[in-house]
Amino acid sequence: MNIDLSRRGFLRLAGAGVAATSLGAMGFGEAEAAELAHVRAFKLATTTETRNTCPYCSVACGVIMYSNGDVKTGETAEIIHIEGDADHPTNRGTLCPKGAALKDFVKAPTRLTMPRHRAAGASEFQEISWDEALTKIARALKDDRDANLVQTNDAGVTVNRWTSTGFLAASATTNETAWLTYKVVRSMGIVGFDNQARV
Repeated sequence: MNIDLSRRGFLRLAGAGVAATSLGAMGFGEAEAAELAHVRAFKLATTTETRNTCPYCSVACGVIMYSNGDVKTGETAEIIHIEGDADHPTNRGTLCPKGAALKDFVKAPTRLTMPRHRAAGASEFQEISWDEALTKIARALKDDRDANLVQTNDAGVTVNRWTSTGFLAASATTNETAWLTYKVVRSMGIVGFDNQARV
C-alpha cells in the first residue's frame, strides 16, 4: 500500500498528532478526567510545615513536621506526620529507623514535657516550672563555682579552673550555637567539657 504524502502533508499530519496527544496529556481527554475523579487530594496540603532537627544523635538530621491546627489563631497544633527534609544538607531527606519513628516519640504518653525535681530524701519526682528549674540550676552552679574555683596554680599563675562541674553539649545545633556554648562554658572556667558526638 503506497500513500502519496508530500513533505508538507506529512508535517501537517505530524503537527495534528502532536496537538491531539498534548491536549490529552493536559487532561482534556475523557480517560484523564475519569482518572482524576478517583484521585484524592494530597492530605498534607492543608497542614503547617515546620522544619526542625532530629533529637536522637549527633548527626543532626533535618526533619519536616506536618501539623493540623493554626497556632496563630489560638488552635492547638497536632503533629500528624514527620519526614526527612530533602533540602537539609546533612541527611538530604533520609532518616534512620529512630528518626523515622519520631512521631511515636513526640506522641508518647511517657514523654517528659515539664522539668521534674526530686527533693533530698524524697522518693517521687515533682513537676516544677521552667523558671523554678532554671533558678535551681543557676543557684547550684553559682554555689559550686564559688566553693571550688581554682583561681591560681602552685606557681601563682592565674588559671581560673572549675574542675568540680562538667558540661555535656548537644551536637544537633548550628555552628553559631556551638561556638556560643563553647565560649560560655569556657568563660565560666569549666574544664570538663565534652560533646554528645563523642559519647
